[in-house]
Amino acid sequence: MEAFLVSLSTVAIAEMGDRTQLLALVLAAHYRRPWPIVAGVLCATLANHAVAGFLGAHFGRFLTASRLDLVVGISLIGMALWTLKPDKLENTEGEPRRSSAFIATCVAFFIAEIGDKTQIATVALAAAYQNLAAVVAGTTLGMLAANVPVVFLGHAFASRLPLKAIRVAAAALFLALGVVFTWRALR
Repeated sequence: MEAFLVSLSTVAIAEMGDRTQLLALVLAAHYRRPWPIVAGVLCATLANHAVAGFLGAHFGRFLTASRLDLVVGISLIGMALWTLKPDKLENTEGEPRRSSAFIATCVAFFIAEIGDKTQIATVALAAAYQNLAAVVAGTTLGMLAANVPVVFLGHAFASRLPLKAIRVAAAALFLALGVVFTWRALR
């Protein structure tokens, strides 16, 4: 249960103001069909995080407990710094116009998640916890928790959130967790 809850909360917090959340906003404004967009986010995230989780679990087996704590700690400190930098959606012109909202969302989200901080968090969490299914379920639900309100409430919701304060709080949380894992590794 711990793996699931830590994964869910870590990704839900990391996703606030992330480029994939901005992508959800763009897709919702473009297609105005929330359910296919939510289904696309779910499918793309499951696929992407399952691959990331498998890689994390596979490589995590080769690490000792202290090395694993050090890798997770450094990753979380890196995420803390990365979280402070707001994401911007660079290119919205290349969106497919004739594709269904579901297909466009699946493809766009899967690609946008490659190398994203939530994917890296999934790799680190899968390396840290033995329960791959709980990690992938948690990270996927964390993505949905952050993106579904954006899809349904659109720009009015996103513009009222104190994104800078959320980024600072998330960075502080990641930094604290990173210090704890690093301290455990070094003691």
